[in-house]
Amino acid sequence: MDLILWRHAEAEPGGPDLPDMERALTPKGQKQARRMGQWLDSQLPESCRVLVSPAVRTVQTAEGLGRKYKTHPDLAPDADPEDILKAANWPNSKEAVLIVGHQPTLGQVASLLLTGEEQDWEMKKGAAWWFVMRETDDPSTLYLKAVMQADLVK
Repeated sequence: MDLILWRHAEAEPGGPDLPDMERALTPKGQKQARRMGQWLDSQLPESCRVLVSPAVRTVQTAEGLGRKYKTHPDLAPDADPEDILKAANWPNSKEAVLIVGHQPTLGQVASLLLTGEEQDWEMKKGAAWWFVMRETDDPSTLYLKAVMQADLVK
C-alpha cells in the first residue's frame, strides 16, 4: 500500500474572529498547493483515493491536485494519528491513499510508521511524505519513498 501524507499549504493565521476550520490559504499557500498538486498528480496512480480534512485550508490544498477527493471528519485538526491510519485503511488498502491534513498529527503519523512510537516530527507546510508498505516473502516491508516540499517543485 502507498500512503501519502500531504500537509496543507500556508494558511492565514487564526484569531478570535476566525474559527480554525475556516482559515483559508494565503496567496503563497495557493501557489504551494498548485505546485505540489501538479507534482503529486504526475506521480500518483490514477486509482489513488484522496481523503481530505474538512477544514477550508486542506480543501483548498487538495484542489491544487485537480482530482476528485472526499472530505473525512476523522482528519480534522484535532485528529489522532490512529484516526488517520484507520481512515486510510492502513496497511490493508488495495489502492494508494493520499491524506491531506494537519500538523502535528501528520508528523506523529510519520514517526509512528517509521519508529513505532508517536513523536512530534515537523512536517513543513505544503510538504508531502510518501510511505510504501509491500507484502513480501519476508515480513512486510515499509519504506519512505519520498519527501517533497512545495518549494522544490517547479
